[in-house]
Amino acid sequence: MADFVLYLSLFIIWFMLFYHMFLMQGGYLHYLRHPKTKAEWEASPGEMPFVSILIPAHNEEMVIAKTLEAMAVLRYPKEKLEIIVINDNSGDRTGDIVEAWAGRYPFIKAVHTRPPHAGKGKSGALNQGLVHASGEVIAVYDADNTPEPDAIYYLALGLNNDKKAGAIVGKFRVLNAEKNLLTRLINMETLTFQWLAQAGRWFWFKMTTIPGTNFAIRREILEELGGWDEKALSEDTELSFRVYNLGYYIRFFPAAITWEQEPENLKVWWKQRMRWARGNEYVIGKYLFRFAGLKNKRIGLDLFYFLFTYLLFFSGILLSHAIFITNLFIDLELSIGMVSYILLVTGFLLFVVEVWLALSLEKGQLTIRNAGTALLMYFTYSQLWLALVVNATFAEMKRMLMKQEITWYKTQRFQADARKQAKKGNQAKISS
Repeated sequence: MADFVLYLSLFIIWFMLFYHMFLMQGGYLHYLRHPKTKAEWEASPGEMPFVSILIPAHNEEMVIAKTLEAMAVLRYPKEKLEIIVINDNSGDRTGDIVEAWAGRYPFIKAVHTRPPHAGKGKSGALNQGLVHASGEVIAVYDADNTPEPDAIYYLALGLNNDKKAGAIVGKFRVLNAEKNLLTRLINMETLTFQWLAQAGRWFWFKMTTIPGTNFAIRREILEELGGWDEKALSEDTELSFRVYNLGYYIRFFPAAITWEQEPENLKVWWKQRMRWARGNEYVIGKYLFRFAGLKNKRIGLDLFYFLFTYLLFFSGILLSHAIFITNLFIDLELSIGMVSYILLVTGFLLFVVEVWLALSLEKGQLTIRNAGTALLMYFTYSQLWLALVVNATFAEMKRMLMKQEITWYKTQRFQADARKQAKKGNQAKISS
């Protein structure tokens, strides 16, 4: 029995490893092809659309001014741009700060929400903002983002040149990557699993998942879909499924870059990632049992990926860990013996190589310190994800069984070293 369970767990782990190797190859090929596509689109931009940028903000006084400072210098025709900050029932100075910026720039607008239709989460705030938006293209940024000056131009450029794309997704970088060990690990995660993997999924399958920030979507699609699902904690993933079901695809275009602040301590990281994990599990549950009724069966690729990642893959790791630890104290008489250890070590090395490849594609990221941190990442950061997904699964099952109301957690911001982080971010922008 122990042999069977170990074989099964190793099969699941290696299946996911091979899949990610496949994505990494596609991501690298996309990295090579991207400059040509970017040059072709820049040569024939077409008529730029009117863009409405929605920024949901709940108690964001620490970061909103820096975000609006970046928005004010976007290189996009100002007569075709409006920036709508949804001050979602904030209890701090967020509203006053936004009003001050709106007084200086006519293209910046403030929308203030109040109960009972306020303070319930990002999806609700975005729906409130959509009502006030005039643009034919809707872009979304989180309140802690500082997009590069050409970010909106490239998102709009993508929609202009690819009529089959319902949405264009850019990439995001970590502004406070050098703050501590945790932020360095998050930076590696971002480059590996949210930048290179996104590129690979687009290259091979013409599929990309909308992130929570730095994307643009055609307004007509949002209106047809009825806006954002206010029950979804991962509103971005849920929206992606519905866009694909309409027959559109979502394109990854990494020329559009934004910089965002990441959690600087484990408590904040845990709460944020718990929301992500539970939100993605909500999406799995929502669409798994409705799959037969979906018009676009290609959604099954993403559904299978999320199902495999959050249930099967992490279950496989848990089983292999349990057998390994148990065998240290009790002889389980495993027949594969040393082979299992070789497979586990080889899997670890493949993980490290994957991270190194992602780091090598960003200027200045493949340093000796980062290469060494990648070795540590598997034994620390990746294991934290394992514990988190287990916890999220039980929490989501409890919520469904007890029919509890979904509670939104807004990620805590950090003000310390804000100037230093901004300076590092600007230096990184120049070097890239």
